[in-house]
Amino acid sequence: MIFEEYKNTFRWIMIVASFLIVALILLKTYEFFQHFKEEERIKMENWSFAQSDLLKTDNLDVNLGDLPLKVITSNQTTPMIKVDKDGTIEFNNINDKRATDSTYINKLILKFKQENTPIQVTLDDTIVSTIYYGNSPLLNKLKYYPLALILIIVLFGAVIFFFYRSNKNATQNKLWSGMAKETAHQIGTPLSSLIGWTEILKSEQVNPDYIVEIEKDINRLQTITERFSKIGSIPILERADIIKETIEAYSYLKTRSSKLVEFDMVTPTGELPVKLNKQLYGWVIENLVKNAIDAMKGRGKLSIRITKLEKNVKIEIEDTGKGIPKHQFKKIFEPGFTTKKRGWGLGLSLTKRIIEDFHDGTISVLKSQLNKGTTIQIVLRSAR
Repeated sequence: MIFEEYKNTFRWIMIVASFLIVALILLKTYEFFQHFKEEERIKMENWSFAQSDLLKTDNLDVNLGDLPLKVITSNQTTPMIKVDKDGTIEFNNINDKRATDSTYINKLILKFKQENTPIQVTLDDTIVSTIYYGNSPLLNKLKYYPLALILIIVLFGAVIFFFYRSNKNATQNKLWSGMAKETAHQIGTPLSSLIGWTEILKSEQVNPDYIVEIEKDINRLQTITERFSKIGSIPILERADIIKETIEAYSYLKTRSSKLVEFDMVTPTGELPVKLNKQLYGWVIENLVKNAIDAMKGRGKLSIRITKLEKNVKIEIEDTGKGIPKHQFKKIFEPGFTTKKRGWGLGLSLTKRIIEDFHDGTISVLKSQLNKGTTIQIVLRSAR
C-alpha cells in the first residue's frame, strides 16, 4: 500500500539516484584519466632526462650509461617521435613500415602536439631535440570509456522507457476494451426492447414506411453493438467485395446527412475482393465520412474513389473542408488528439488500428490544404 501511494516518488528517486551515480562514475573516470595522463607525462620527462644524460657522455661508461639506457628502453607503450636539432627523426612504438613515410610522420607530430605538450631535451641549456608523444593504447581506451558508459545508460533508459510505454498502452487498451464491451452489453437491453416494440407497431397497422426506417436504425444499433463487442478481440476476416461494403456504409450516412453536402462516388466495374471484417471496415468508412462532413461544417463536396492496383486496392475519401496542417498529418491518428471542442480523439486512432493492425493495410493523409480540403487514403491487399 505504501509503495502504491508513493510509487511515482520512488520512481523519481531511482531516476535521480541513477543519474547521480552515472555522473559520479564519469567524474571519477575523468579524474583517473587525468592522473594517468600526468603519470605518462612524468615518464616521458624522465625519458628526456635520460636522453640528456646519454648526450653528456661519449663513451657510455657503465656507471653513467646503464641507468639512462634502462629508462629509455623501458618505454614499450607510449608512441613518440624525437626530432633532433639537425632534423634527424627517431621514433618508438610506431609502425616501422609507415614510419618511413614523411607525410605520415608529420601528421603524427601534429596529432601528438594536440594530445600532449612536446618535451624539449636540453644539453648545457641548449635545446638539442624535441620529443612529441601521444597517448598510450591504454589511455586511448580509457578515453572512450565514458562514451561507452553513456551509450549503455542511454540504451538502458530507452529499454525502460519503451517497456513502461508498452505497459501503459496495454493497460489503456484493456480499459478501452472493457468499456467497449460494457457499452455493447448496455445497448443490448434497450435494443431488444425496441425490436419488441417494432413488432407491436406492425400489428397496429402503422405506416410501413415508418417501420422500415425504424428497422434500419435498429439494424444500425445492432451493428454498433457488434463493433463494440469486437474491440479487444481478434476479428475474423472474410472475403468480401470492397465496393459493396463501402457503398453500404457510405449510403447510410448519405441519407442522414445535410442536403448541402454533395456526395460523389467513383468505383471500377465488377467486384474487388478483399479480406475484411465487414462491421469494422464499415466503422472506418463512417468515421472518415463523419469527420469529412464535420470538417466542411455540413456544406461542401465529399468524394470516395476506389482504385484497383496490381496487388492492392486504394480507397480515397476527399472533402472540401478546413484542411489539416502538414505537421499534424500523423498526429491526427494518435489517441486523444482532436480539434473538436467536445471530441475524445478516439475515432481516427481506432480507424488506424482497424486498418493497420487488423487488416494489415495502411491509412494516411494523402494531401491536405488549409481551407481547401483533405484526402485520406486507405490501401488494402487484394484477396486472391
